[in-house]
Amino acid sequence: MTQNNRDPRRLTRRQLLLAGSAGIVGWSTMASQALASHDIPQGLRRGFGDIRIGNKSAGAGDMLMPGESIITGPGAQAVVVVGADAFLLRENTRLQLEDNGGTRVLRYLSGKVLSVFGAGNKQLVTPTATIGIRGTGCYIEARPERVYFCLCYGAADVTPNANPTMVKRMVTKHHEQPITIDANASAMNAADVINHSDAELIMLEETVGRRPPFFGQPGLARY
Repeated sequence: MTQNNRDPRRLTRRQLLLAGSAGIVGWSTMASQALASHDIPQGLRRGFGDIRIGNKSAGAGDMLMPGESIITGPGAQAVVVVGADAFLLRENTRLQLEDNGGTRVLRYLSGKVLSVFGAGNKQLVTPTATIGIRGTGCYIEARPERVYFCLCYGAADVTPNANPTMVKRMVTKHHEQPITIDANASAMNAADVINHSDAELIMLEETVGRRPPFFGQPGLARY
């Protein structure tokens, strides 16, 4: 990817956030119009560093199709849109898209991903648990031995691989129940809010013409 400050793929992390927070009014209007016309720009929207889709170097506008993965290298970051869903991938991350009979399946194979979802059932597959969600926002850090999961807002059903009969039903409004799920234990342990922010959630939701439910509520946007 070329080092050109005007190239949306070369934005710094601060610029990436400002694109969705400081410029929120103008961007919201544009994104809302796109949403109303069912024409939200898809694929890689912005980022920097080594970004690959389907093992090929990705540029702005490149699509993530079922069966493909988006991969970020060291120091890289990417924002990608699939339908009404948007994802912020941090460095050294691999996210794979699948379609299972009309249900969108996201495989969080490695790394760190902040995600916001539109209406409809989605299945999130991680190394240690499967998570069913519908119209929500979440942050996942995926490693083979442990997965960190913060349901930033919305509802989710979490099923640990080590105990498929145990399903944890979660409902949150603002990061209330971060957990970790270990590979060899059925227990889900409470955790702190780490490595993601409300500004990033606002940016992602604005990318697809929405605002998170905490937006504008005094005292909530603190992360």
